[in-house]
Amino acid sequence: MPPYLVRRSKGTRIGPVQVGTSYDGRGREKHTAACTAPRCNFSADYDSRAAAELAARTHRCPAR
Repeated sequence: MPPYLVRRSKGTRIGPVQVGTSYDGRGREKHTAACTAPRCNFSADYDSRAAAELAARTHRCPAR
């Protein structure tokens, strides 16, 4: 993993979705929401932590 993508240790879990913070190649903070449920491929990057947490709260895994 390139050094600029190192994740900070502060992460939040909302249901099956984990929200974490990283830095892009230009040193800007990016916030990621990623679902940890099996066979759910949801993950998205956001500029604000509030947007990532909103996505985590409203995420619904697809019906199997």
